[in-house]
Amino acid sequence: MDDIKKQQDTVSGATARRADARWAVVDLFCGIGGLSHGLQRAGFEVTAGVDADETCRYAFEANNGATFVGRPLEEVSGEEIAALFPDDAGRVLVGCAPCTPFSPYSAGPGRPRDKWSLVDLFMDRIAAVQPDIVSMENVPRLKSFKKGKVFRRFLERLEGAGYKTSAEVVNSADYGVPQDRRRLVVLASRLGPIPVPAPTVVMHATVRETIEHMPALAAGEVDTADSLHRVSRLTPLNLRRIRAAKPGRPWSEWGDQELLSPCHRRETGASYKNVYGRMEWDKPSPTLTTGCFSFGRGRFGHPAQDRAISLREAALLQSFPQGYEFTAPEDPVWFARVGRHIGNAVPVALAAAIGNTIRTHIREHAA
Repeated sequence: MDDIKKQQDTVSGATARRADARWAVVDLFCGIGGLSHGLQRAGFEVTAGVDADETCRYAFEANNGATFVGRPLEEVSGEEIAALFPDDAGRVLVGCAPCTPFSPYSAGPGRPRDKWSLVDLFMDRIAAVQPDIVSMENVPRLKSFKKGKVFRRFLERLEGAGYKTSAEVVNSADYGVPQDRRRLVVLASRLGPIPVPAPTVVMHATVRETIEHMPALAAGEVDTADSLHRVSRLTPLNLRRIRAAKPGRPWSEWGDQELLSPCHRRETGASYKNVYGRMEWDKPSPTLTTGCFSFGRGRFGHPAQDRAISLREAALLQSFPQGYEFTAPEDPVWFARVGRHIGNAVPVALAAAIGNTIRTHIREHAA
């Protein structure tokens, strides 16, 4: 009995010391660092990020001051990940396994649907590293993918490893992100129960207050003061289309049938309403995708100017700070690459809310 009490005191003492120690984060599938940047805002030390996309290295390291490990997670062992944490720090392991396989946009015939195994791989690394706290962000459809088996297995493995878990689909707009972006947030802790972050704002941030200050541009132009504030070109037909588009209204209301895409003239194309649209000034933006710079790939038209939003405006709508660097000064800015980086990122303000919840949890359970 005394031995058991002694063991309990030892565990309790270690936990108490950990509350006052450093708490470090390693970010798996880190991309350009949206999640890491938000966690830094919440006061965490981000020591490293792991991602297979080497093109993310500059943005991740330049903005977060952390090490970028540019290899697929399959090639990075649990031992290597554990070594990225300082010896004297509590461990927070976070990640957003690539969500394309769970997105409605990838549900078409012939699209790859097997990357759900990355969620299992993330869990394998959790089991090897045994962090104190885990966070995962993903698209809501993960909950129902393969009848929910992938997600249930993930939670069951966490709980079997001694974690208390919570999971909820949230709207990023409720956390200060000027965008309607629903995401599945999972939090897990060995310290005790941990909730999904409660909303942090009552009034949603809007497109107007986020990008109205940006210099006006025509389609195809670049701001000489900010190379990321650049706008994709429009064909003559798409220029006519955007002039016909009204903020928040679908293409089906255009009076000129000649403006309709051939696929939209077919009955089967009538359901694709969320393209060739303008944003509304006084609402959050629609969900940004990797094609957020293209008028024809979503409701990504500027509310007032006859163009799509710029890459910088897209980054601001993802709640990245104005000065966030996406490419090295000497490198060209490629729309497809930077658009992919921005569209795939975890919104910084949502990440900060997750970080603040973890910080509060540590204070309450590790003291």
